Amino acid sequence: MIWMSWRQFRAQSITAAALLLAVAIVLGITGAGLVSHYDAAGLGSCHATCGLDARHFFDALRGGIYEVVFYGGIAVMYLAPALIGLFWGAPLIARELETGTYRLAWNQSVSRSRWTLVKLGMGALGAAAWAGLLSLMIGWWASPFDRALSLGQNGPVKFNRLEPIMFAARGVTPLGYAAFAFVLGVTLGALVRRTIPAMALTLLVFAAVQVLVPTLIRPHLLPPTQVTAPLNPATLDVMMISGPSAQMTLVQSANVPGAWVLSNQTITPAGRPFTGPATQACIGPSSSACNNWIASKHLRQLVTYQPASRFWPLQWAELGIYLVASAGLGGLCVWQIRRKRA
Repeated sequence: MIWMSWRQFRAQSITAAALLLAVAIVLGITGAGLVSHYDAAGLGSCHATCGLDARHFFDALRGGIYEVVFYGGIAVMYLAPALIGLFWGAPLIARELETGTYRLAWNQSVSRSRWTLVKLGMGALGAAAWAGLLSLMIGWWASPFDRALSLGQNGPVKFNRLEPIMFAARGVTPLGYAAFAFVLGVTLGALVRRTIPAMALTLLVFAAVQVLVPTLIRPHLLPPTQVTAPLNPATLDVMMISGPSAQMTLVQSANVPGAWVLSNQTITPAGRPFTGPATQACIGPSSSACNNWIASKHLRQLVTYQPASRFWPLQWAELGIYLVASAGLGGLCVWQIRRKRA
């Protein structure tokens, strides 16, 4: 049974290995040059107030091959699990149910449960291993970028690996995404029993999950940290007055290095969100009078965030969620196959 499953996955495995080799060649050729740029910018020996050095590093790479590879690596890490579910998972059982070849397998000595579990197990492990190697290579190559982005929090660069766009393309979570996408595709194929509809549904469901998890689940996997500080009217990033009631929105930049900022609010001394209304001094041309009026309100900045130190705890927690979800979907798939009439 294992040998037969391997023969089914042989073409996909060869293609996946060729893609890994191509990625490794590109990363290997460009990696040494990226490290040289990193050291030339002085970031290798910088530990504090490195924002200007980080800006020089990014300016030197902007528009070049390194920037293309960096963002290309993020795109690949997003696309890889979806393609695994689409082309590895969805057709695996759906094609056999659609063409009727499953009858031959089910009339042999292998039980339906074992037939399904071997396919699921080999495919999920292969998908996770492939995604893990890809993540490891891209993470190694991008480590100078990631360190510079973290150091750049002290300067004009505001980006880090804990924010959603980077989080899903680093660490161990891609293993969970790949395994989940594969099992999702197989399960939907067993339920729909048609290859093309199963592929379309797999892509739709996986994309929805990838949007919902960082929006609704990831921020609450660990209790977020909150910090309050006096609002400085002179350093406001946003001051907006809108509507006939002159509602006022004030936003001061959240200076939390490496953190994933979940919310940044301006609150009153009573702890309520500040909405104005704005005084005439802020509607008029006098900025100093407006600043004095804002200061008289004794407003505070409330920042809710996940600190940089929680990158790996959040990675492992989310990986666990996807693996548990994969196991649940696998159980549903086995149950569906067992109850189907031959």
